[in-house]
Amino acid sequence: MKPEAKGLARAREIYLNRDQRAKELKAAGKTVMGYLCIYPVVEMLTALDLVPYRMFGDMGEPSTQADNYLPRMVCPFLRSLLDLGLKGRYGFLDGVVMAHVCDVGARVSHLWDVGVKTPYSYFIDVPHTDRDISQERFKELLEGFQKSLESFTGKRFTATRLKEAIEQHNRQRALVRELYDLKKLDPPLISGAETLQVMMALMSIPVDEGCRLLGEVIAAVKERKDGPAKKPYRLLVWGPVMDNIALVGMIEDLDANVVMDDTCVGSRAFFADVPLTGDPLDGLAHRYLKEIKCPRTFRESNVDGATIGYKADLEGRFGYLGRFARDWHVNGVVLQVLRYCDSHGYEVPQLKAYLEGIGLPNVYIEHDYSEAALAPLRTRVQGLTEIIG
Repeated sequence: MKPEAKGLARAREIYLNRDQRAKELKAAGKTVMGYLCIYPVVEMLTALDLVPYRMFGDMGEPSTQADNYLPRMVCPFLRSLLDLGLKGRYGFLDGVVMAHVCDVGARVSHLWDVGVKTPYSYFIDVPHTDRDISQERFKELLEGFQKSLESFTGKRFTATRLKEAIEQHNRQRALVRELYDLKKLDPPLISGAETLQVMMALMSIPVDEGCRLLGEVIAAVKERKDGPAKKPYRLLVWGPVMDNIALVGMIEDLDANVVMDDTCVGSRAFFADVPLTGDPLDGLAHRYLKEIKCPRTFRESNVDGATIGYKADLEGRFGYLGRFARDWHVNGVVLQVLRYCDSHGYEVPQLKAYLEGIGLPNVYIEHDYSEAALAPLRTRVQGLTEIIG
């Protein structure tokens, strides 16, 4: 019998065949719940012993059936996701939870119910501002989500079990941060492509299994002798979903190490913990609405009602990226955006102004969520490395 892979080998195995483990768990009697983006509250799924499984598209699969539901001039990632659903790729899911990450994402949730018809489906209309009243509204929405999950599973939420689930996910986030700390070294102990494979694996398996995987990866990476080579360019990659190592691999082939990221499959999804509060829903509403730094949430440029200046506004919105650059010794930033992703695209001019204000060279690249689109971007990234010198 072939021995079970561990550590990075196991992460790569899951990355290459994401649904295999989910199907094994389903065959063992588990209920597998698909979710879109990082706003469906996975702690609530874990608390009821559901397996959270993050849904992605496929850069190598042409979108064909989605043409019957969506125009081509919308997010190619969401078109791909819907296309896979219509083709039966997600037929093993017992349910899906989607959120208002953007207007197209909300539309896809409706179209999924029309065209795919997973047994259970729920939509969370997450507010798009981080005001206190928005957090109160988000908590109300989570209360509705709780009742729906209880009705679907026949189980009851308890504050104790939900707090335990929060602690489990916070433990996993702490391990992710520990893994990313290994990239502060020069050379980093783990590459950007390897990191992405680990992140994709974590979003495909239960949280306790993910913690074990992270422990194996961290221990092995610290001891191995064949890690990434020292390279002159230490880059941060920013943007929306990045679920294929082809883009990271292309960047790292240009004598660069991707040592940090701010994407919804990397640090953005894992760095912020849920605060432990008397009512667990308060902590969840706070974390998902206020702590996740995604452009889909509008953050007001004022402090205690007083309007602040432009530079202070940039620092308030993007200062965490400056801290990433300092702590991970970043000397260049790749701003990658999916075509038609307005929430990220509109953010780019001011983000570039912030990066230039702190002296960080950067380049903006746009792609259509296909592997064929990556080759022309190579020259743009190479230009960035030449600017860095």
